[in-house]
Amino acid sequence: MRWKTALERVVVKETLIVDGYNVIYAWPDLARLKDTNLEHARDKLIDVLASYGAYKGYEVIVVFDAHSTPGTHTVYTTDSGVTVVFTSEGETADSYIERTVYELIRQGVRVYVVTSDWIEQIVTLWAGALRISARELLQSVNEAAATMQAEYVQSPKNYRRSELAARLNGDIAKRLDEMRRCR
Repeated sequence: MRWKTALERVVVKETLIVDGYNVIYAWPDLARLKDTNLEHARDKLIDVLASYGAYKGYEVIVVFDAHSTPGTHTVYTTDSGVTVVFTSEGETADSYIERTVYELIRQGVRVYVVTSDWIEQIVTLWAGALRISARELLQSVNEAAATMQAEYVQSPKNYRRSELAARLNGDIAKRLDEMRRCR
């Protein structure tokens, strides 16, 4: 057995596990959107969670209930690093979330579960996770977005566009411009 170093014992990873459809139905904008295009509502939720997770430093897992849909279990990671799970036929999002919470807690990960389902909150709390309701997550997401916007406005120099021409010496930039115009 390998002993953990002091640094390994102190560093705690944090994972945010989201019951996707529970949140979509609870957030007014996504609830309206799902009525016309459920796929777009899922994509929008994933995009919001990607930004929020990056801001907070969370690994994000979004679980969508597909237990009544024929097919196999699907897991993929988006370009932004969000893990998206569609449960397999016969498996609920709740059972997948519970199993994942137990596994992560055993690995020493701090886990936050986002659901407004009271029973699921109790089960995950009992397993050692922290619970966040869909409404609380929406409030936290909005606060994080406002903070990010304020930081962007206050520090525009940190977010300047970096164009290649600004980093090249004059002769090279001129030659590249001539090549571009010759097409």
